[in-house]
Amino acid sequence: MQDTLDDPARASAFAPIERRFNEMHAASRRDPPASAAERRAALQALRDAIFTHKAEFARAISEDFGWRSPSETYMAEIVPALSIVTDALKNLNRWMAPEPRARSVLFFPARNRVYWQPKGVVLIIAPWNYPLDLAVAPLAAALAAGNRVIIKPSEMTPKTSAALKAHVEQALGTGQVTVVTGGPEVAEALCRLPFDHILFTGSTGVGRKVMAAAAGNLTPVTLELGGKSPAILHEGCDLELAVQRIARGKLLNAGQTCIAPDYVLAPAGMVDTFAAQFARTAGSFYPRILDNPDYTAIINDRHYRRLLDLVDDARAKGARVTVIDPANELGGTLGSERSRKIAPVVLTGVSDQMAVMQNEIFGPVLPVVGYVSLDEAIGYVNARPRPLALYYFDGDSARIEKVMRETVSGGATVNDTVLHFAQENLPFGGIGPSGMGAYHGREGFRTFSHARGTFLQSRLTVTSLLSPPYGKTFKSLIGYAIRRAAGRLWGP
Repeated sequence: MQDTLDDPARASAFAPIERRFNEMHAASRRDPPASAAERRAALQALRDAIFTHKAEFARAISEDFGWRSPSETYMAEIVPALSIVTDALKNLNRWMAPEPRARSVLFFPARNRVYWQPKGVVLIIAPWNYPLDLAVAPLAAALAAGNRVIIKPSEMTPKTSAALKAHVEQALGTGQVTVVTGGPEVAEALCRLPFDHILFTGSTGVGRKVMAAAAGNLTPVTLELGGKSPAILHEGCDLELAVQRIARGKLLNAGQTCIAPDYVLAPAGMVDTFAAQFARTAGSFYPRILDNPDYTAIINDRHYRRLLDLVDDARAKGARVTVIDPANELGGTLGSERSRKIAPVVLTGVSDQMAVMQNEIFGPVLPVVGYVSLDEAIGYVNARPRPLALYYFDGDSARIEKVMRETVSGGATVNDTVLHFAQENLPFGGIGPSGMGAYHGREGFRTFSHARGTFLQSRLTVTSLLSPPYGKTFKSLIGYAIRRAAGRLWGP
């Protein structure tokens, strides 16, 4: 990241934000950690704010997109955001409780405990594609852990950001949660402040910059990135059901979902059958494109043109392009520049030389790649950067176990897509280029907590015999400890 504060005007504009951070930082060091009652009150206030203003959030998100299906917003943002806050309220006492840990017989009768302490002040950088849920979900975890929080929403969703600022700050108070708006230069400047933790959701490229900026203060980071998440079909799967579930996951939010199936790996003899079935299914989901209230627009002109370029590049390099336009609204084109809606597209005959197979698609374009054996499909996935999600469709438990064991991804769903994200009791996160760290449920609480390992010594203990002068008793005890530590207590 470049130094964004060299410009005096920018530095002056950022000064109030830096003062707010300094106030939060000082309070986190001065005041005692928030009690369970205080954390519960904060979570209840957050939940009430989302529920009370849910219609306003849905309108704001739709206006930011040009059109976002309200039904999708309620299903994919309002419900998950409320659910994850409610889950934190339900489990808060259990998460906060000190955790007993085993101790060696050598230290009897002492005890071990892990105490979960707030880290302090947390920065959450939220993306544009799910601008409410991907701000609220980590916020709920950070509040449950007892932290103060600064949220930086995406500059690409200004109306949603304004609604977050108005309602979340009012509900919780700016001393506990502050929403900071602005462009990339604000995010860059924030990442240089000595936060106690940063959670960033966005692209892998920007994630690298966030991590580099955080390194200056040794700030730990959780990175929720992206990547090309595959859906693998076995020839024995229920094809109609698999297509329906892949289409639902792929076309949700017009494909602008970090865990959407990015491409399909199908047995070579099923590629054309799958493509034809996907076209029929997508057409039944969206019989019209341009004036269909259930179909979401692409977020902005740049991303709209990027998706057109991906399809044009694939076509020029030999891919077969199927545009799913049941009502013949588009006249042979891919979409409408005025509405920024792009029809679902299936690509077959793709190759690694095509840009669509090199970059995360993030839109309603689905390449289908043929494979000969399951081992080949597994090898194809493993030869590429580790994805954020992986989907496998099969009814055979042995093969399911093989795919889960022999591939690595941030998360996975078997015989469906994207639904692992909706499980509050599963950790959500990436690995390698698709991210690091996890949140949701207990994992979110622990991400924003410091696990303080604590040894509670007793008045009388065997370790009192280990002080100098080192005589016969000491040597016997040390000999016993060595044999025990080496697993040779009863051996030669």
